[in-house]
Amino acid sequence: MNHLKIYIVEDDPLISFTIETALKKHGYGICGSADNFQEAFSEIQQQNPDLVLVDIQLDGEKDGVDLAEKLDRLEIPYIYLTSQTDPHTIKRVKETRPLGYIVKPFTENGLRSSIEIAWNNYKNDEEYISFSTNNELYKIKQSQILYLKAFDNYCYVITAEREYLVPKTLKFLASQLNSEKFTKTHRSYFVNLLKIESLKTDSLLINNVEIPVSNSKKNQLRQLLHRP
Repeated sequence: MNHLKIYIVEDDPLISFTIETALKKHGYGICGSADNFQEAFSEIQQQNPDLVLVDIQLDGEKDGVDLAEKLDRLEIPYIYLTSQTDPHTIKRVKETRPLGYIVKPFTENGLRSSIEIAWNNYKNDEEYISFSTNNELYKIKQSQILYLKAFDNYCYVITAEREYLVPKTLKFLASQLNSEKFTKTHRSYFVNLLKIESLKTDSLLINNVEIPVSNSKKNQLRQLLHRP
């Protein structure tokens, strides 16, 4: 799990430094940090982190809850960093969708454990995948997905019933899938292992559609399928 790319939003420089140091010690990647809404929101859109740690109280007019509302729309998971907050803020927090809460002051082990538990719960809820397209929100079972196909900075989600063109990258959507049931066969494809009908030298077949298999993925794919 230490491959996670984390962005830190915290207005206390000492706490921010402490978090960054502790997470790097445990192998996490830190892709940036900020102490205010504007800078954080701008950099998060550029960096596309796996997870954001959001302090509720930030410098400036907009606070961490304002940022969390934006992250919900972008479908970027986050955890709140909290201390005592007023009733009005708590009410606003309840209207957002954090993975969890880390209460200040915290220990290094407490920080790591909170992130691990929250992320594992997030990944265990992965029997479904959620995405927005054409101003509509969809939540479908992963078992219904045949494969994902990259299309520039978009991605097709292919099921037996229909295709969805989602304004997210293949990498982003694939990160939400159960890695035991899906695998990358080519730079442009992620496939559902349970949907593979046949495997050829340079391709595989799913629902009568031929999908390329790159040379670097052949042996791995055969091992996953337990085929000679």
